[in-house]
Amino acid sequence: MFKELLRAVKMHRIFIIQELKRMMEYKGDFLTGVIGFLISQVFNILFLSIIFSQIPTLIGWTFEEVLFIYGFSLIPKAIDHMFFDNLWAMGHFLVRKGEFDKYLTRPINPMFHVMAEKFQVDAFGELLVGILLIASALPNLTVEWSFIKVLLVIVAMLFASFIYTGIKIGTSAIAFWTKRSGNITYMFYMVNDFVKYPVDIYNNVVRSVLTYIIPFAFTSYFPALYFLTGENPLFNIGMTALVSVIVMTIGILIWNRGVKVYESAGS
Repeated sequence: MFKELLRAVKMHRIFIIQELKRMMEYKGDFLTGVIGFLISQVFNILFLSIIFSQIPTLIGWTFEEVLFIYGFSLIPKAIDHMFFDNLWAMGHFLVRKGEFDKYLTRPINPMFHVMAEKFQVDAFGELLVGILLIASALPNLTVEWSFIKVLLVIVAMLFASFIYTGIKIGTSAIAFWTKRSGNITYMFYMVNDFVKYPVDIYNNVVRSVLTYIIPFAFTSYFPALYFLTGENPLFNIGMTALVSVIVMTIGILIWNRGVKVYESAGS
């Protein structure tokens, strides 16, 4: 087990180095992707600022608080994007083209191998925007600082990233039965746009979906709420960790079941 873990870490390091080299070779593609993402976020923030120029608060939320939640939402997603984005390939073509076979012949856990094979450098843009939005909002917020609060929020961000990863593992593994499941993963991912804003601005149905069915609310709203108010850490932080464990467990169970029924396919 320990040797397999060391081998996995070594391979992941190799993949990162390879991706960095690729980025240097294709600087134009990298910069285009980052700039495109930045432009889209700028328009989103402009849209928010226009709304708040007409109203003082949004159901009690100030512009800076919404900006903080928006920035917070980008960080867990960026962490998952950076390290585990190759899961999209599972749903789109690895199973359909029979390319998943190679992962079964190597001395490393196939799921980890798929996840770690690609390191997305352009996720740094997403991470940077999230940090900048939080930094720009903080001076205008009344936050009671403490080492424990900052530590808990950082831990929550890491657990929140596993909610994204677990959902991708589970939805991409559906391809073991259907050959393609990229659209299913995309459908789930579209929901995360709602949690760039406070969840309590939506109706009960949307809030229930974001909290209990596709729990993206725990990737931003609840941990950010603890940081802003200091209230209810057991739920806002504890449930974020618990939900991430549950989602990852469900995703891995679906994956393991799918591997057992996998039959090689070709185009």
